[in-house]
Amino acid sequence: MIRRLPAFAPRLARIRFTLLAAGLAAAAPSFAAWNALAELQRSGAAVSAAALDLDDGKMLEQLNAGTRLTPASLTKLVVAAAALDAWPADKTFQTRLLAVGPFKDGRIDGDLFLQGVGDATLDHLSLWSLAAQLRGAGVNSVSGRLVISTAPFGALGCETKDRCEALSRSDTAYNAPLAALAVDYGNWCVELRPGTLDAPAMVSGCGLGQLPIPVAGEIRTVGASRKPTYWVERVTDAGGDSLRVGGELPQGAGVTLYRAMSDPPLGTGLVLKETLREIGIRVDGAVVVSHSPVPAIAYPLAQSEGLSLKEQLGRMLRYSNNYVADALTLNLAAAQRPRAPSQLADAARVLSDFVASLERRRLTVDPPPPRLYSGSGLTPENELSAADLVALLDDQYHNTRNFPAFYGGLVVPRQAPFVFLRNGSPAWLDRVALKTGTMDDPHSVCGVAGYLRKKDGGWLAFAAIVNGTPRRRHVPLYQAMQAVRSDIDALLAKY
Repeated sequence: MIRRLPAFAPRLARIRFTLLAAGLAAAAPSFAAWNALAELQRSGAAVSAAALDLDDGKMLEQLNAGTRLTPASLTKLVVAAAALDAWPADKTFQTRLLAVGPFKDGRIDGDLFLQGVGDATLDHLSLWSLAAQLRGAGVNSVSGRLVISTAPFGALGCETKDRCEALSRSDTAYNAPLAALAVDYGNWCVELRPGTLDAPAMVSGCGLGQLPIPVAGEIRTVGASRKPTYWVERVTDAGGDSLRVGGELPQGAGVTLYRAMSDPPLGTGLVLKETLREIGIRVDGAVVVSHSPVPAIAYPLAQSEGLSLKEQLGRMLRYSNNYVADALTLNLAAAQRPRAPSQLADAARVLSDFVASLERRRLTVDPPPPRLYSGSGLTPENELSAADLVALLDDQYHNTRNFPAFYGGLVVPRQAPFVFLRNGSPAWLDRVALKTGTMDDPHSVCGVAGYLRKKDGGWLAFAAIVNGTPRRRHVPLYQAMQAVRSDIDALLAKY
C-alpha cells in the first residue's frame, strides 16, 4: 500500500513557525551571513540554515531558520537522538530459533521458528551462527516447516516510492522493503567469482555454496586488464524472486554486491533454510511467513545478539543506512506504545514527538511537531527546519550520557566515505563532524548538519537544508554543497 501524503507545493509555504525563533528572532538583525546560501535562495532554491554557539546558547547566524523543508537523511539524526534517549548505547536486539514439537534422536517432529525482536543488523553470518548452534544441540532434521515470525509488527507494506517499486524489481540495495525481520538489511548478498578465461563467473550467495533463488543468464570471465561490465538485478514474478545477470567480470578478486529482496522475511527464511542444509540439517517443510506470535509452547534452541545500539547508529549515520533507521523507528514506537505500529508512518510519530519535546524543554512553549513519516528520510514529505536540527544537536551536546555515542556516528569530512565531502579547506576537512542528506525526486534536497570545533576549543552546532522548488525544482548537488561549504568556511574563519 502506498500512503498518500500532502503534495509538495503547499509544503514549502507551510508554517514558518518560531521554534528556537521565539528566542532567536528577537535579535534577528544580527543573524545575517549564510551569504552563499542566500545567493542560492535568490536563484529560486528554498533554504533553511542556522548556527548556534553551544557554549553560551547564542544564535550566531540564521537564514529562515524556522522554515521546515525536506531533510532527506538528516532525519536520521532524530532517530539517533531518540534511540539514545530511550535505550543505553550498549543495548542489543536478539534473534532466536525455537521449535514446537518433540525432539528425539536428532529430529524435531514439528516446526522450526525464527523470531526477531528488531535486529536491523542480522546478517548471513548471524544465520550461520544460529545454524551452528542448532547443529551443536544435536539437531539434524526438522519434519515440519521453517516459520519466519514477524510479530509483533506484522506485514508492513511499502510507503515510499522507491520501496514500492522494489517489490517487482531492484538493481540496488538501499530500497529493500521494510520488514520486522530481514537478513543483510533485506538484501540478497551475492558473490561473483571469476573463472577461467571466457568461462562463466560463479554467482553464489555470501557464505553459501549456492543461492536459494534461480539465476538467469551468465557473467563471462575476461582478462584482468579488461573493464568490468557485469550487471545483476533482482526481478520478481508469481514464482518469487530471481536474479538476472550479464556482462563481463575481469579475472582477479571477486565482487560482493547486494540486491533488495521483494519480501525480506521470506528471503531470510530461504537463506536460513539453505544455510541449514549446507551445515547438515534437513528441513522437510516449506518456508512460510507468519504474522502471529510464536506459540507459547515453543522452546528455544539458538540465539544471536545483534550489534549494539551505538554500532548500529554508527552505520546508520556514517553510511546513511536506511534499513537501520526505519527498523529503529519501528522499535522505538513498539517500546513506547501499548501496541506495535502496523505502518512506518505511524511509528514515525515518536520522532515528531521527540523533536517537539526538545522545543518544549528549551522554550517552554508547545510548538507544532514536525511532519515525519520515516526515520530514513526516504519519505519526501518529511519536514525539519535548521532550527529543529540545531536544537537537537544542542540537546545532544549537553547530554553527557548520550553525546559520545551520538557524536561518534558523525563523519569528519577528511575521512568521509563519500568523495563529495572530501573536498575543501583544511578547516572544513578536520574541524567539522557532520551528517548529510540528499535526494533527487520529486525535487532536489541537499542537507548538512553537525558540529564545528571553534579555534578556542569551543563548539558550534549548524544545519543547512537546500530544497528545489516549483520555480527551480533541481539544484545540482555540487552547487548546493559548494554554497554550504563556503558558508561553513566563513564560520570556521570567524570562530
